[in-house]
Amino acid sequence: MTPSHPSTSIAVFTSDLRLRDNPVLHAALRSADQVVPLFIVDRRVAGAGFAVPNRVAFLRDCLADLDAGLRERGGRLVVRTGDAVEEIRRVAEQVGAGEVHIAGGVSAFAGRREAGLRAALGAALRVHGTVLTAVEPGVVTPSGASGKDHFAVFTPYFRAWQGVELRRPLAAPRGVRVPSGVRSEPVAAVSSLTSGGLSPGLPEGGERAARRRLDAWLRSGLAAYADRQDDLAGDATSRLSPYLHFGCLSPVELVHRARKSGGPGADAFVRQLAWRDFHHQVLAARPDASRTDYRPRGDRWRSDADAVAAIAAWKAGRTGYPLVDAGMRQLAAEGWMHNRARLLVASFLTKTLYVDWRVGARHFLDLLVDGDVANNQLNWQWVAGTGTDTRPNRVLNPLAQARRFDPDGAYVRRWLPELADVPGRRVHTPWALPDVSYPPPIVDLAEAAARFRRARHPA
Repeated sequence: MTPSHPSTSIAVFTSDLRLRDNPVLHAALRSADQVVPLFIVDRRVAGAGFAVPNRVAFLRDCLADLDAGLRERGGRLVVRTGDAVEEIRRVAEQVGAGEVHIAGGVSAFAGRREAGLRAALGAALRVHGTVLTAVEPGVVTPSGASGKDHFAVFTPYFRAWQGVELRRPLAAPRGVRVPSGVRSEPVAAVSSLTSGGLSPGLPEGGERAARRRLDAWLRSGLAAYADRQDDLAGDATSRLSPYLHFGCLSPVELVHRARKSGGPGADAFVRQLAWRDFHHQVLAARPDASRTDYRPRGDRWRSDADAVAAIAAWKAGRTGYPLVDAGMRQLAAEGWMHNRARLLVASFLTKTLYVDWRVGARHFLDLLVDGDVANNQLNWQWVAGTGTDTRPNRVLNPLAQARRFDPDGAYVRRWLPELADVPGRRVHTPWALPDVSYPPPIVDLAEAAARFRRARHPA
């Protein structure tokens, strides 16, 4: 294709399933009279293990909502199934597109897709910065450190991140003209990526649902976030992570709106958004960190029959430690888990049971609606002590965590109906109650802590 001022361009939607503050769509609309808003159902995503029932169901909602929003503006979403590079090339050839716009990404899959598109489209390809972060990976790097291409510790990264001037959010387009005759499959075609049961409490997907949740959060949740973000029973977090993962919300817009609100709650929330960016810049610089230890500790993870049984109990929420079990039951029921619970159940698997973090990361990816490579894998590595945590050998004790973050047991009773009638904090130690039937603890905490210390610091 010969670069020229095109009459038709293509906006390829990937992890930016929204109309507001979408640089890819905005640039495509500016470059041409007509635009093909295109989404590719690529079966290689399923082969890579990232298309699982919960996320595909949420994605279907997102695409239906995106299509509805485009139709309100005179356009429509074009859905094609097949190899992303080949399908984008075919559509570009069919409509005579002068430019093809797409967002960049930090995953290996995104890198391979971009390389294939460059080979197929040449100068017609326009790659925009990643839409998954507020500050793009590589924008801030350590100063005065030869050879350092990324920050390996969050605090100095956050200081540099705060100094970046963010672009202003873009408005949604008023109108979208799509050339006639472009074949499209129904949005439901995405369901072909996977099959299986869904978590019963999945949230509704899509930009409109995201903005309703965002408005409610800014109005009634943000101000108290600094004080309540670890309150398990209070459920006082934003629950915006699935919408950020699929790009129904712009992280740039979220930072702007939170900062405009101001106060300790807004500061704490912005810090969490910076954590997302931090993990993306680590993965962009070290793509193998999705599979291998970022900082190897010489671990010889347990994999014997006892470990296999312990993993099964952990996945089922039957470890005998109610706070751990409640977190795992929430994950199964909602495809989501409170962040404090995520930290605890991950510490329990990797340090109390001494099981490879990859086992837990895979189980999370099988269920989490917000599961993505950067945040899931690198958070697991942080907890396991093989990642960027500056205190890699810390162990979260489930009883201490319960006393601090679920003091009266309300979170446990919510997710463990068999303990619903146990009052107060006694719900955290059911083995001490004579008339309560509950699985006994699968491991002694003191013995497990000693085992972990020996494993990390052998004599």
